Amino acid sequence: MNKNSLRQHYSSLREQIRAEDKRSNDKILCEKLSEFIKNLKPKVVHTYLPMGSEIDFYTVINYLLSQKIIVVCPKTLEKPNLQHLVLNSLDKLETGKYGTKFPSGDNEYKGNYNLIIVPGLAFNSQKYRLGYGGGYYDHFLKSHPNTVKLGLFYSFQRNEELPLESHDIPLDIILTD
Repeated sequence: MNKNSLRQHYSSLREQIRAEDKRSNDKILCEKLSEFIKNLKPKVVHTYLPMGSEIDFYTVINYLLSQKIIVVCPKTLEKPNLQHLVLNSLDKLETGKYGTKFPSGDNEYKGNYNLIIVPGLAFNSQKYRLGYGGGYYDHFLKSHPNTVKLGLFYSFQRNEELPLESHDIPLDIILTD
């Protein structure tokens, strides 16, 4: 399968999860992510804001905010660029390209990160991921080679046959249910 076929396949699989299974798996992943964050003790975390059938880890994002950890979220611009905005509250979000959510305002963050939580549709044992196809995160991650890069996935999203390209950047950590 090519990347676009794989994207459709894994997106469809994720859409088909029964609601109670999704809640249960999301809870497991939130616990694993929370434990990882407590051990890492980051000062600055970059994360996407989940939408649709993506793993719901808003409880972890709220935890980060409650601990006074700087949370930075991307605003999708023209390919392959992201603007990185400080999140102060999940109550003050705007909707952007592709239905993504991002923090209101223009409080842009230009520093370093301790952790980047990266979205994806599939992964393999070498910690490569299949993204959504815009190249946004490969472009962004290239600028942060020493930052811990983490992906959250359901176990059914594993695929050892992911097609890889020279610009693909592996993650450091993959957490699954």
